[in-house]
Amino acid sequence: MTAYTLSVLTNICLISFLALSAYLILLAGQVSFGQQAFFGLGAYCVAIFLEIFRFNIFISIFSSLVLVGFLGYVFAILTIRLNGLYFSIASLAFAEIFRLGVTQIRFSVDINGKKIGPDGPEGFRNIRWIFDSNVSVEGFFVLSFILLLLCIFLLIFLEKSKFLKTIRLVGQDKILAISMGVSPAKYRILAVSLGCIIGGLGGALFALNNTYIDPEMFGLMLGVHGLAYSIIGGLGSPIGPIVGVLIDVGILDSVQFLSSFRMIIFGGLIALILIFFPSGLISLKLINRIRNILKQKDV
Repeated sequence: MTAYTLSVLTNICLISFLALSAYLILLAGQVSFGQQAFFGLGAYCVAIFLEIFRFNIFISIFSSLVLVGFLGYVFAILTIRLNGLYFSIASLAFAEIFRLGVTQIRFSVDINGKKIGPDGPEGFRNIRWIFDSNVSVEGFFVLSFILLLLCIFLLIFLEKSKFLKTIRLVGQDKILAISMGVSPAKYRILAVSLGCIIGGLGGALFALNNTYIDPEMFGLMLGVHGLAYSIIGGLGSPIGPIVGVLIDVGILDSVQFLSSFRMIIFGGLIALILIFFPSGLISLKLINRIRNILKQKDV
């Protein structure tokens, strides 16, 4: 594979974490325009732990995910009484607070004669793990792909468990869930927290791959795209958001003669897909139909 092809495939993997993050929250019946904040938090946290505190890569990523998960939990608690448009606005406000907040953060340490650390609007430069560890382009793609597969397999496994089935129930019919003795608040908090952790993992990998991050990388459009991938891909399976990413990043962004018209084509595709497939390309109805066909074949 060429370096360009590998960079596109790596980018698909990284954005897929953001799409899965939005997917989990959609399952709980909420629309978040703010998952880019947790993506960005993962990026900044891993950079700080690696380059300033000099933790090793495993501790840096783990510590980042713990911190992002905690902030996601706090966000879920603070917004637990909000529904619909109010939750969406709150998530967008949180994302903008994060983006504008990091533009004001300036602190650095002197390491080997270089000033390293977040520098407000100038971002965080010299995230050198990928160079210092001699990680090749192919190696980083494999790492990203394996971690993405692990997330997908985890979500597919959870699809068969009471946990994700209950989250779907809460998202589809909150009153029915309450009548069955389910606490919607509890499961919504868990869905939001897990979604934020997955988004944070993608952000951490994004920072390592880019070697440089700045606040504008985590703006509104990143969150809108992450949400759109789940909507057009469908909520029937964790594969749905990945399909959305493949359509946009894998085709429209990577094919050169299409990239200039990416936003126009992507917007048109969203409209067409939602007209003909209101529940997305991979809907729950489609997944159930496939399962029934497979069961009949087994019989």
